[in-house]
Amino acid sequence: MFIETLITEPILFFRIVVIVILSVTLHELAHGWAAMSQGDNTPQKTGHLTLNPVIHMGVESLIFLCLTGIAWGQMPVNPAKFRSPTLSNIIVSAAGPLSNLALGILFIALLKFFANPDSPGIFSFEFLYLASRINLTLFLFNLLPVPPLDGFHVFSEIFPQLKPLQHTNFGIFAMMLLFIVPGVGTGLSKIAEFFISVTVGF
Repeated sequence: MFIETLITEPILFFRIVVIVILSVTLHELAHGWAAMSQGDNTPQKTGHLTLNPVIHMGVESLIFLCLTGIAWGQMPVNPAKFRSPTLSNIIVSAAGPLSNLALGILFIALLKFFANPDSPGIFSFEFLYLASRINLTLFLFNLLPVPPLDGFHVFSEIFPQLKPLQHTNFGIFAMMLLFIVPGVGTGLSKIAEFFISVTVGF
């Protein structure tokens, strides 16, 4: 399990934990800010417009992150308050993955122009590479059209015939397959790595 990394590679363990917490927190905040822009003040009323990761992820998610390397977050929104039932839902749903894309691009820029392969420390070449890879992988993963992922909410607005799947066991089954079938996460990570290598030039 991921927790074993704490013993074998403690620096890598803490880097991953810090990056994932930051990425998930900003991902959820992006949903919240987008919802506010679309007329829904639920994120503000529930106290979720904060950088506190415990609010967004919960203790269970943080513990699961340390044990398995997997985490999740949640941003309460009320689609009934959206200005446009369709467009607003697309904007709010897409905001999270797009925040990870933006973070990935930011870390790639830092990697390309400022990182020194020989420089130690938390903001070393390895840290920036890891941060960009994790965020690009999160971007790709969250765009998968599987409930309850953001991609499903985007695609179900474009293709309304998909909406009934949200209220079935399909999402649970599909999510189980995503984590059980070998190569799904690795494949997304490889796509992210390829993008980084092409962009940075190594």
